[in-house]
Amino acid sequence: MSSDRVIYLPLGGAGEIGMNMYLYGYGPKGKERFIIVDTGVTFPNMETSPGVDLIMPDIDWIAARRDRLDAIFITHAHEDHVGAIGLLWDRLRAPVYARRFTGTLAQMKMEERGRNPDDVRIVKPFPETVEAGPFSVSFLPVSHSIPETSALVIETPKGKLIHTGDFKLDPTPRVGEPWDPALWQEAAKGGVQALICDSTNVFNTHAGRSEETLTESLRDLVADAPGMVVVTTFASNVARVKTLAEAGRSAGRSVVLLGRAMRRMVSTAEETGVLKGFPPTISPEDAQDLPRENLMLIVTGSQGERRAASAQLANGRYMGLQMKAGDMFLFSSKTIPGNEVGVGRIVNAFSEMDVDVVEDDDRYHVSGHANGPDLEAMHDLVKPRMVIPMHGEHRHLREHVRLAESRGIAAAIAVNGTMLDLTGDRPRVIDNIEAGRTYLDGNVLIGAMDGIVRDRIRMALNGHVTVGVIVDEDDEVLEDAWVELMGLPETGASGAPLVEAVEDAVGDVLARADTRTVMDDDKLEKLVHRAARMAVNEVLGKKPEVTVLISRLVAQ
Repeated sequence: MSSDRVIYLPLGGAGEIGMNMYLYGYGPKGKERFIIVDTGVTFPNMETSPGVDLIMPDIDWIAARRDRLDAIFITHAHEDHVGAIGLLWDRLRAPVYARRFTGTLAQMKMEERGRNPDDVRIVKPFPETVEAGPFSVSFLPVSHSIPETSALVIETPKGKLIHTGDFKLDPTPRVGEPWDPALWQEAAKGGVQALICDSTNVFNTHAGRSEETLTESLRDLVADAPGMVVVTTFASNVARVKTLAEAGRSAGRSVVLLGRAMRRMVSTAEETGVLKGFPPTISPEDAQDLPRENLMLIVTGSQGERRAASAQLANGRYMGLQMKAGDMFLFSSKTIPGNEVGVGRIVNAFSEMDVDVVEDDDRYHVSGHANGPDLEAMHDLVKPRMVIPMHGEHRHLREHVRLAESRGIAAAIAVNGTMLDLTGDRPRVIDNIEAGRTYLDGNVLIGAMDGIVRDRIRMALNGHVTVGVIVDEDDEVLEDAWVELMGLPETGASGAPLVEAVEDAVGDVLARADTRTVMDDDKLEKLVHRAARMAVNEVLGKKPEVTVLISRLVAQ
């Protein structure tokens, strides 16, 4: 009996929404060959990752086995699926495969990080296949909120897998390929061992709506607006951007695209042939000379990003343009959980300007993910032996397992780091690995366990005290210690200066310290550290981070 097995191991995107990365392996235990599906990022926040630029999966496990990594496949060009390719590729060094639109953006990301864009290879959709070790992989078109999204049909010697990526069942997406059940039936011929499936909207009980359903409502909204109209949506949703631009033009408005990501996505979609007939636009400079009622801006920043065009307009002015009373700002998007504070900040800023804000309205946005009934339709069409939910928080994965099992399909929850054997009649958990995070901090990659982000959080919560101590050549402490505070009040409740309280406390323990303590840097540092921390705690009720600087004078 063969000891070869098919394994599935998510490193990101399972138990969370974002930062997608999934491994598939085939072979005997310890000798499997691997492919990676997607290399995504997620975005930081000040509460859990202050100062960080991007967050991506920890790839230590697969990087240690990169001699057995045959390929990387990218399902589509959203940042949570392709955003880390230029940052992580150097540790993986496997060929990258993607369709043209996705691949073009992936090549740009490689170039931006000093990598060779030729390591990203452009491939055609199903039935064309890519041979990667024991795997034969094809890109199966599916509709989503970005052009040329694909599921992956992964053929192995032990059966066929279908990895859906992000998808919806949209027969009229306006831009990109429509949902084609006949093509999927053809891809599923011969049986599907496992369907690894998007779970984002599993709790939604109504069938998903098509992008086409928004056309009329958006046109009417823009036509009826009295002042300038500004709309934000995901820059990658070029179908929506086109619908919005057409609505503006039909209302007699000149259209301006604001934000680098917005212009980049539209131009890339046009260059790769997936976007045709986009309405003409004008520059922000030309827009300044037009009456407000004749203008429509389509801008980045639907999730409250501080540096995006929406936030800049909320702060007052961007590219010479500003919002005024009577204007309208539309969110043609849904706020991703975790971004509510940033979006709320923008909404309130516009409210103070007397701008009319339209948000969270289903007439002007449809999701790019399959709802519960759509997932059932996918199960019925593919008829897999087992379903493995992915792309969702734990509650989404759990509900998707229930959905599959209620229809007689074996299923299992596999959060990041959970290794499944997909070879038999049912998925089996066979191992658990450490599935952490890697942070882009400036231009350096750091690990979650390095302590850097943890230290920042502690300093943000508790403040910081620096204490300097000078010791002469005779191991005598010279004068009093000096103290500097950061992120702490200068005085306590009594009004006494905090610096003086810390200096007095440190001075007292130094005066009592024996020679052996003063001679030993470690002992002296611990003594001063404890005294300073206790002094701040007594005055403020806080235990700050403390840095002790010991300077020793050397005899000449």
